[in-house]
Amino acid sequence: MNSDIKEILVTKDQLHLRIKELAQKISADYRDKDCVMISVLKGSFIFYADLVREIDFHTTINFIRVSSYGSGSKSSANVSFKYPLDIDVAGKDVLIIEDIIDSGNTYVFLKEYFKNQGATSVSMCALFDKPSRREVDITAEYVGFEIPNEFIVGFGLDYNEKYRNLPYVGILKPEIYDN
Repeated sequence: MNSDIKEILVTKDQLHLRIKELAQKISADYRDKDCVMISVLKGSFIFYADLVREIDFHTTINFIRVSSYGSGSKSSANVSFKYPLDIDVAGKDVLIIEDIIDSGNTYVFLKEYFKNQGATSVSMCALFDKPSRREVDITAEYVGFEIPNEFIVGFGLDYNEKYRNLPYVGILKPEIYDN
């Protein structure tokens, strides 16, 4: 598995330090709000678990699953629910937790969806941001790391459901996903 990685982009220690920093900022911003933190499965689950353990305010947690990749390595503009939200967000501040912002289409889709459900506000916290791939004009309110246009795996991010368990984030060798 490690031999499939071209290079380590973000180490385990760098990840944990940045997550603590994000949690401090989010805690300060949401302390007096009725916040629902929603993890976008599957890629954000490790980030989400570490982040919510560092949060210093009462929050509701929940999960959704959307798809824009399928089994490929490129995002599409077709976003759909695989596992929809099962709570009412009307009158609440929604904080979406994502592994990566690539095209931006998922964020646009989710922001519109939650606003239509009556959320007071909708914001995004993404561990990674790849602005060079952006197809829509969006900016996440909280970003862990801005990264180059490389295919990354580890710490929850996958290729064909593999590599999620890597404790770091690495750049996958192109010969692995260009077959």
